[in-house]
Amino acid sequence: RIMRPDDANIAGNVHGGTILKMIEEAGAIISTRHCNSQAGEPCVAALARVERTDFLSPMCIGEVANVSAEITYTSRHSVEVQVNVMSENILTGAKKLTNKATLWYVPLSLKNVNKVLEVPPIQYARKEQEDEGKKRYEEQKLDRLETKQRNGDVMLPVINPEPHTVGYSQSSLIHLVGPSDCTLLGFVHGGVTMKLMDEVAGIVAARHCKTNIVTASVDAINFHEKIKKGCVITVSGRMTFTSNKSMEIEVFVDADPFVDEPRERYRAVSAFFTYVSLSKEGKPLPVPQLLTETEDEKRRFEEGKGRYLQTKAKRQAQMEQAAQQ
Repeated sequence: RIMRPDDANIAGNVHGGTILKMIEEAGAIISTRHCNSQAGEPCVAALARVERTDFLSPMCIGEVANVSAEITYTSRHSVEVQVNVMSENILTGAKKLTNKATLWYVPLSLKNVNKVLEVPPIQYARKEQEDEGKKRYEEQKLDRLETKQRNGDVMLPVINPEPHTVGYSQSSLIHLVGPSDCTLLGFVHGGVTMKLMDEVAGIVAARHCKTNIVTASVDAINFHEKIKKGCVITVSGRMTFTSNKSMEIEVFVDADPFVDEPRERYRAVSAFFTYVSLSKEGKPLPVPQLLTETEDEKRRFEEGKGRYLQTKAKRQAQMEQAAQQ
């Protein structure tokens, strides 16, 4: 579809959350189709995880987004989907790859939202494809478990914070989940949640550097529990790490059951977003250094630095490998 002004920020760059929402919609469609391709109990595919997603090139108002999805692996109860996003300038015909994402879905019964159904297997062109997919499946399963175990953090308000501190830029958004946010089963579309998360992360980044900002990448987004219609969700974001040209922002979503539900608040989704600061001409700008004050902030900064260096080393290794081919 064509990108409209309400899809973009004030500089004309399409919001990362808009693209994430389109990616998730494509993944949900192909997964639900596949899981209903054989006779059996009807189901809807629910998003469980999004692997690291890089925004390779910005998309602008007036360009056409073309989102394509392919199932690359199936386990007994999950589906791996690879999604590519291309942008097209309809004035010149120029096309470019803007995003590549890997998503994991689980099929939930239409009769019982808590029942996970079995996934029809796919046919692999080579045995190696199945082995590689199984390896990715085991890795993401382990990472999801580790992430859930460290999800006890809360974000507290700070009185009169100094500029460039964590408290100065931290932000929250409160949203009542309505019918338009939900699937046929009455829980929130993953793409809706990701769009809200990107919005909060963007506010944090803009508050910190006071410039135009764009989403550069998103680390794995883990959907720990479903969010039902009628819940009040709080989307919270805080700065964890800054390099010379990028900002890492932790975002988590807490759900408060609001209608006919005695359950206490729970952590539903968590992720790390990376943003870059741009000039009016779209050139990268230096990012103000994050000022850490507490021991927890210093610990999160070092953890963010570790993720940054790991990603940088991985990217450099990929470039060297590509140069040798």
